[in-house]
Amino acid sequence: MPRKKKDAEDVDGGRVPNLRSSIYKSKTDGKWHGYVTMGVKADGSPDRRHREANTETAVTDKVRKLEAQRDAGKPDKAGRPPTVEKWMAEYLGPICEILVRSNKMAPRTLDDYRSKNRNWIVPHLGKHRLDRLQPEHLEAAYTAMYDAGLSSSTVLKVHRILGRALTVAMRRDKVGQNVTKLIDAPEPSDFEIRPPSQAEARSLIRAAENRRNGCRWLHAFATADRQGECLGLRWQYIDLETGAVDSSWQIQRVPWRHGCDDQHGCGEQWHKQVCKPVCSEHQHRPRCSSTCDVASHRCRTKGCIKGCTGHAHLCPKKVGGGWEFRKRKGRGKHLSYLPQELLPFLRAHRVQQDSERLEAGDDWVDMDLVYCGPKGLPVPRSHDWVDFKELCREARVPEYRVHDARHAAATILVEMGVHIRTIQAVLGHARVTTTQLYTHVAEAVVKDAANQMGAALFR
Repeated sequence: MPRKKKDAEDVDGGRVPNLRSSIYKSKTDGKWHGYVTMGVKADGSPDRRHREANTETAVTDKVRKLEAQRDAGKPDKAGRPPTVEKWMAEYLGPICEILVRSNKMAPRTLDDYRSKNRNWIVPHLGKHRLDRLQPEHLEAAYTAMYDAGLSSSTVLKVHRILGRALTVAMRRDKVGQNVTKLIDAPEPSDFEIRPPSQAEARSLIRAAENRRNGCRWLHAFATADRQGECLGLRWQYIDLETGAVDSSWQIQRVPWRHGCDDQHGCGEQWHKQVCKPVCSEHQHRPRCSSTCDVASHRCRTKGCIKGCTGHAHLCPKKVGGGWEFRKRKGRGKHLSYLPQELLPFLRAHRVQQDSERLEAGDDWVDMDLVYCGPKGLPVPRSHDWVDFKELCREARVPEYRVHDARHAAATILVEMGVHIRTIQAVLGHARVTTTQLYTHVAEAVVKDAANQMGAALFR
């Protein structure tokens, strides 16, 4: 219970000896003041909260509310509640960086989260106080995203990022509820995946046999390994005699971070400005729609946001970036076997790589990579994509995604009658339901099933 202070001449904010709540009327301003000890601050000093009102009854009610929060073990932090922008900066800063360092989140995932936050969450929701965020605010933001041409999948990802951030905020008693749970999540876009057929896969393999690093595509179709797992595979994890392979590691490019104090000023000379409707300042070709009128070309170069802290890769004191080997998705090692037919190609690939190493001499960067650039450095994902597009054109098949090779491998195993649990082990999935998303039944198999049903019922 609050205790009324006897001496109103004491300095405002003075404490009673036992640190209990105190209420008094100040002769300085004529108002009633209350002080409540909520706990201990980070530096070890007592956390005293102040409330004031014109009447004793009003200030007593405020003091009792604070005491109730304290007694329930859920006191609010001192100061004004954060805005969505400030909380997202904290969540995507030290909180998520710990997850990255503990291998619970990939650096590229965090980079994508920050991009979504910078481009969509902050502009539409950043000024709202976190504890006053309402479902109507989210619905208005999502509508604006749809109007800007974003796909349902992108809006859903923004919804999930915000939901995760609010879940962490609830755990830390910054908000009483997660408003993303009060509305229906956006439905993801329907995207039909049609992986290469067996015939197309064979065409791609034949076209890849004579290309530099062509063995990388033979490997992808034969093992169903992901892009990062293929590009991050090292010779020490392959047995060229038995075909045993440990594809537990991926290689990823970790974004650089500023090592200087003034992050905005450091990259100021590289900040981009939003172009005018008719741009003559940039040496790039405008990206126009199919119905574009040449006279009304619009430059779509995105400008930097206010207070931009990007361009860290150009910082003279940059830290924490570069290539990094990280554990693949899932837990534990992922051990599998290569087809015996693939081993001669790998041996020939190693001989070719050894000759490149001798030719490069001191310029060779030895990272023990199976598939690497001409001087031993990792192959960037973008270059890998371009190489696969060229391979598709050379093999005269539709332009597939790089990840479609994984879908094709899983589907071929289904067509050959391999059990779904075995396919799950090959793909390294934790749940068989995920494996089922990768197995696409070919039309010929469905037709054969219909013929078998007809034979059983009508013949």
